[in-house]
Amino acid sequence: MAQVFFSYCHKDEELRDRLEAHLATLKRSGLIETWHDRRITAGEEWKGKIDGALEQADVILLLVSADFLNSYYCYDVELKRAMERHEAGEACVIPIILRFCDWHSASFGKLQAAPKDGKPVVSWTDLDEAFLNIVQMIKGAVSAANKPIKSSAAKVAPSKSKIAGSSAFPAATNDQPASLESVTRSSNLRLKKAFTEADRDRFLDESFEFMCRFFQNSLSELEQRNKGIETAFKRVDSNRFTAVVYKDGKAIARCKISLGAVLQKGISYSGNDRLEDNSMNENVSVSTDDQGLFLEPMGMPHLSGFSEKKLTFEGAAEYYWQLLIRDLQ
Repeated sequence: MAQVFFSYCHKDEELRDRLEAHLATLKRSGLIETWHDRRITAGEEWKGKIDGALEQADVILLLVSADFLNSYYCYDVELKRAMERHEAGEACVIPIILRFCDWHSASFGKLQAAPKDGKPVVSWTDLDEAFLNIVQMIKGAVSAANKPIKSSAAKVAPSKSKIAGSSAFPAATNDQPASLESVTRSSNLRLKKAFTEADRDRFLDESFEFMCRFFQNSLSELEQRNKGIETAFKRVDSNRFTAVVYKDGKAIARCKISLGAVLQKGISYSGNDRLEDNSMNENVSVSTDDQGLFLEPMGMPHLSGFSEKKLTFEGAAEYYWQLLIRDLQ
């Protein structure tokens, strides 16, 4: 069984929980056991526990964000030792890019990162798709880690200590004493999270502000890249904006995006920019699962690839952008 160690910043705990949930099949199959610092119980010496788990790990996952790079312990302690073990062939280090940051300049920047092409998890349209891609990359490392390795250093005499109905516990070594508690404790300590109405409202407001910036920047880039194309972006008020695309001076696509204007919840899309019009062609609203918040579309336009997904900020913005320009393409 491969030992998988999570090196992460606590600000990214929600994404770590989502990744661990996606690793459930590997755990149930007995291929991996995961460890992170939330397994440390009250009264235990945390540094010793972390260092011990890092030394025993076969696969070390670096959950990379600006906060990870800014953390002294993550970057200067855990990462340093992880790279030493990786270069010595004792463990496999996999950088998992959670958020946009300058990770290419880091000491692990030369390593193959996950998800595919090092695209940050939060920038994927669907979080589940991003984590599935990561799990598939982890599988390869786990397969290699589970191959038997013959070396004198790895040979440890089996312990005679037993508990009825169980196999022998691993013997103590000079570096790591055998721990009954670490052997018997489950790695499945993730609990269902609860989200308040304030959490949902804040998430929706942040989603709308992101979508506003996304459209403004995308319209500008569309105009710069295409001859004969002009665009217009108008922030009407704090809860509405409009977008228009012109070709040779003629409007060929219009939309109005509103926060809570039609159903009093969610972000609605209308295929026209008339402010007095209350029509709606689509709406995304906030939903939750056991580990986080996401945006869920009603699926009215039946645009392939979006209707049944858990959308991130970028995923929802990309969805509405495709509604605007699909006839142009």
